[in-house]
Amino acid sequence: MKKVFALLICLCIILFNSCNFSKTKDLFNGTANNKWTITGNVAVQDGHLSLTGKQAQVLLKNGDYKDFDLSMELRTDAGGKGFVGFHTDSKGRGYRVAINNDREDAVWWRMTGSLVSVRNLAKSFVKENEWFTMNIRVEGQAVTVKINGDPVVEYIEPLKPFRTGVNAGAVLSRGSFSIMSDEAGTLQFRSIKVEKLDGKNVNIPAQQKMANDEQSDEIIRLHQEDFPVLDYHVHLKGGLTKETAAVQLRKTGINYAVAPNCGIGFPVTSDEDIYKYLDTMRTQPFILAMQAEGREWITAFSQKARDGFDYVFTDALTFNDHKGRRVHLWVNEEVLIDDEQEYMDMIVDRICSVLQEPVDVYVNPFFLPKSMSDRYDDFWTEKRMNKAVEALAASGKALEINELYRIPSKTVIMKAKAAGVKFTFGSNNVTPEVGKLEYGIRMKNECGLTPENMYKPKIKINLKTGKK
Repeated sequence: MKKVFALLICLCIILFNSCNFSKTKDLFNGTANNKWTITGNVAVQDGHLSLTGKQAQVLLKNGDYKDFDLSMELRTDAGGKGFVGFHTDSKGRGYRVAINNDREDAVWWRMTGSLVSVRNLAKSFVKENEWFTMNIRVEGQAVTVKINGDPVVEYIEPLKPFRTGVNAGAVLSRGSFSIMSDEAGTLQFRSIKVEKLDGKNVNIPAQQKMANDEQSDEIIRLHQEDFPVLDYHVHLKGGLTKETAAVQLRKTGINYAVAPNCGIGFPVTSDEDIYKYLDTMRTQPFILAMQAEGREWITAFSQKARDGFDYVFTDALTFNDHKGRRVHLWVNEEVLIDDEQEYMDMIVDRICSVLQEPVDVYVNPFFLPKSMSDRYDDFWTEKRMNKAVEALAASGKALEINELYRIPSKTVIMKAKAAGVKFTFGSNNVTPEVGKLEYGIRMKNECGLTPENMYKPKIKINLKTGKK
């Protein structure tokens, strides 16, 4: 009797697994199986579906999917770029998920896994010539993209999505799947499978409550413009954890560059501290930056340790004043002023000196202490602005447009732009609520900044392995 019972259990398990397996369709079985409409240079080689060169494309025939879970393994060679489309048709309607592992690409803010023009990703998660997995799931109004099992996009389409003309068709509906190569290289695919979901348990009203109001959201407008959406200056402080920050960036659509404060009296004070920090951050979806504090940081950290970050930034807020006293310019008690004009000239001199340090970005720029900040335009005269901007341009450093202090002024930004300086947007958050880049976006619009005006981070660390 026990043997019969055990046999029945085994049979039930087999039937259950068979039923579950049957839900998943193999869209490519390693042969030319006539499931796809083919355009351009498309081939099946060694069991792989290969698309090479511009306009190579495959479109799944008779595909009609609304809610689904699509998975695949893929690889790009040097120069291989393209996208996977869903809810699409022969006219290109629907969403696209980017395939781009080229860290040298001029369009560095639209890497693999990006929900194109809706949630563009600045972080490169995989290398060229490496196989990786991509999973795209749509349930109701929710779109999730995973790379190697980790979520990189969690987007909920609102009832009234904001779309510009060229992106008007990028909305949820139903349709087929497509794959397209749009550069000279090759894309390879294997194990392309899809599970159709019935969507019966999806609570659309509950999803909508979690969606962003895109009619008033400036961030979606940046994505639609194909403008880099990156906060270059985020700190894990005030209770903000790396886990919370990862969830937050996926919801807001803002990529984060996270930086520890490194210097005497700060959390990171040695090379060993840097290595420990980087080891805890390599698997996180952030660009990794270093904030160099004080003027001693150059000798406190080796070049090798500093090179572990994607870029380094510093400010001119910590220095020794003309009487040799150490000053933190944001600490009112340390700002001892005898003559305001002389003190202002000293600030400009300290800025020019700091701009000689080996960093990539100058942050908290053109800052004034509280006792002088209400007369910002009086102290930042034409002569002083020109001196600082000329030193900045000569240094080759980028200039931060800072959210916390709403600096520098539009006049400074226009001068820096004319001098060929690159820019960053930086929250410099002191609370868990990282900003929405309001000041940066306003200056971007008023000063006519384009993607070419923005600083490109030297992203060099593999998210998964930590290998250079």
